[in-house]
Amino acid sequence: MDSPADLGSLGVLEALLFASEAPLSLERIEEILDGCSRAEVSRLLVDLQDKCRQQDRGVVVSEVAGGYRLVTKPEAAPWIQRLRGSKPVRLSRAALETLALIAYKQPITKPEVEAIRGVMVDGVLKTLVERNLVRILGRKPEVGRPILYGTSRTFLEYFGFKDLSELPILKEIEALIPNAAEKAALCEEVEHTGQTE
Repeated sequence: MDSPADLGSLGVLEALLFASEAPLSLERIEEILDGCSRAEVSRLLVDLQDKCRQQDRGVVVSEVAGGYRLVTKPEAAPWIQRLRGSKPVRLSRAALETLALIAYKQPITKPEVEAIRGVMVDGVLKTLVERNLVRILGRKPEVGRPILYGTSRTFLEYFGFKDLSELPILKEIEALIPNAAEKAALCEEVEHTGQTE
């Protein structure tokens, strides 16, 4: 097999990231580019990231969900929306609140989410599972064996996180909320869920 250098290594890597439906891990890229070491793959990724950062490029290399993928630059969003003929699907406030609880408290059961939110979450939880943002992790070993929920790889991709350690901490969330009443309510809710940083 030809080496990636013979074929234009950056071009091959760019094509792989473009064609892949999911983020590609370093291991998978190394496997595909038979003969390239991990160090060479890492160097190629850095080179491609640098090239994509140029102002006239419409895509960037993003490290997300344990791998790498090509994503469009935020500045291109209006044209992409025009191409697709619709605005991106947004999550409701209820869905975001439920998803945040699951992300910070996982594994967590539906009754635990409902106890914190104070409302039923059947429909919201069903939607999050259907969109593959939340997945079933198993059952809690207690009476009734309730289902345990956690976030999925799609969740990481949707929000652009490499892993769960990139979830914002309480201080970062506070800085984003200008309204003092909303900030106090959110801080109280987050502290209630055990997020204390």
